[in-house]
Amino acid sequence: MRNILTRTIYSFIFLSSGLVHGEVTIQVATKPGAVWHPRPTTLLSDLPTATTDSKQDHFGGTQSTLTKATGYFHTQKIGDRWWLVTPDGGLFISRGLNAVTSVATKGGREAQLKKFGGPDAWAKQTLGMIRSNGFNTLGAWSDLAALKSDSTPLSRTVLSSFMSGYGKKRGGTHQQAGHTGYPNDCPFIFDPGFEAFCENDAKRLDASKEDPWVIGNFSDNELPWSRRMLENYLNLPDTDSGHQAAAQWLQGRHHGNGDPSVITAEDRAAFLGFALDRYLSITCTALRKHAPNHLLLGPRLHETVFDLPEVFAALGRHVDIICINYYRAWSPEKKQLEMWHRESGKPIMITEFYAKAEDSGLGNTGGAGWLVKTQRDRGAFYQNFTLGLIESKCCVGWSWHRYADNDPDDKKVDPSNRDSNKGIVSNRYEPFTELLDWMMPINQQSYGISRYFDSRKP
Repeated sequence: MRNILTRTIYSFIFLSSGLVHGEVTIQVATKPGAVWHPRPTTLLSDLPTATTDSKQDHFGGTQSTLTKATGYFHTQKIGDRWWLVTPDGGLFISRGLNAVTSVATKGGREAQLKKFGGPDAWAKQTLGMIRSNGFNTLGAWSDLAALKSDSTPLSRTVLSSFMSGYGKKRGGTHQQAGHTGYPNDCPFIFDPGFEAFCENDAKRLDASKEDPWVIGNFSDNELPWSRRMLENYLNLPDTDSGHQAAAQWLQGRHHGNGDPSVITAEDRAAFLGFALDRYLSITCTALRKHAPNHLLLGPRLHETVFDLPEVFAALGRHVDIICINYYRAWSPEKKQLEMWHRESGKPIMITEFYAKAEDSGLGNTGGAGWLVKTQRDRGAFYQNFTLGLIESKCCVGWSWHRYADNDPDDKKVDPSNRDSNKGIVSNRYEPFTELLDWMMPINQQSYGISRYFDSRKP
């Protein structure tokens, strides 16, 4: 079995008082042509030897500590650590992959036929490959219909895209890198038709509401939450429902004075919380009605909100897990994670992160992930980042973005997904074995790693 613990090319430092970075540094850049900087990197080899996780339940949860079985995934805090809990009552860390789907181009279809014999064989073998490397969850944008398996299923998360779907039906949206754009960065929260759209769109979840393998539902991806929202809405045309809602809110806040010149920093934060409460009330109501057994994962957040406590406080009033697409950090920022958890009172899930390597031969100009030199460096980033997440005790899982590399022949995708080495396989389905060599030990020992961090003295 592949195991990076046998490697001896580096020496490491371990202190009994806690984990510290080893003597490994990885050269990292933000994009092609940018300056390379060395980043201290913690690897699994910095910890005492851990054994492969065993005695798992039907869903892949550890049976070392069993809790109440509810028949569906739920969250529970045990001591000072948050967990997902499987339908059988086992403690679970979600280790996911996003966009597990066929490569859509002509070259991708030809490669799939040559390597697997067709889509059905691809699905079966891909599920096996994912599972054998220690991943246990199909993340957002995965082809859940093609990957459905009665004999070897994986847990999954489902992306509903309420606001994006409504916006495309309504009109007025535009494509931005990685997500949908809205006029003045103002999603259509206050449109009178949004609530009915969510209720109708969520009906498709009725068919899976009793499926125990569904962890939960996202409501949208990377909406433009910011403290500029109050002024942004007020700058929309007077006839716009968002402008009218913001003007009415401001008048109520200042006892009839709706002059934008009176707006304070406190007003901006309060309005952002107000807007989020409205959005979450509408979307979570629809999800609770049509997917009552599954967790509310809310909107997948990105870096515009990382330092805004009011966002996490609002989310904590409505959702079960705070979901973050976490870029621009080589290691999880401890103070950020603590703030997100403190303000929301809920566990955290990292729903996107990745690094892309020069040795892939791709241009790597798109996307927010780090640029590194080699596939081994990508694996070192995975270890460094996930160890920090497990150490935090508030993170219940993560999803690497994504299964397959971008295919430059696909001209229909947004600018962030055109030419980058994001996958665990190439855009012709060749596995990056050196990357997987470094991913697999973390995935297969995540429960033992959590026990190590829980037993470590402060």
